[in-house]
Amino acid sequence: MRSQLHDLDAALAARAAELGVSDRLELVAWTNDVPGELRRLDALVLPSHTTRGWKEQFGRVLIEAMSCGVPVVGSSSGEIPKVIGDAGLIYPEGDVCALAATLGRLAERPALHADLARRGRARVLERYTQAALARQYYEVYRTMLSAG
Repeated sequence: MRSQLHDLDAALAARAAELGVSDRLELVAWTNDVPGELRRLDALVLPSHTTRGWKEQFGRVLIEAMSCGVPVVGSSSGEIPKVIGDAGLIYPEGDVCALAATLGRLAERPALHADLARRGRARVLERYTQAALARQYYEVYRTMLSAG
């Protein structure tokens, strides 16, 4: 497996050189410290693109980033807008110019960056912890049982 990863690293480095962006590429070694790596990010982008046979179903990485206090930006694909809610920024999927403008807005407005980091963390604690999910299931079952 390490040999395959080394080949992929080499291919990525070669492609970055072709595109003239080698100075912007950082290949990070495997780590078990995913929260630590996420906290190094200025923002996390999930640029999912709907196809005829697929659309984003949840985007768990959004929850992981928000739980680490990382602002998130997602495309309008599938469930991404519902997962992010008002705790991140959404752009129309496939619209590279809109994505660039959204990232520019986030980079230029430190207060927005801090607010989204705070709101994202709060959203995760409110909706996506094990306890929060258990409460939501309880309410669904309680409603179903009381309707019968």
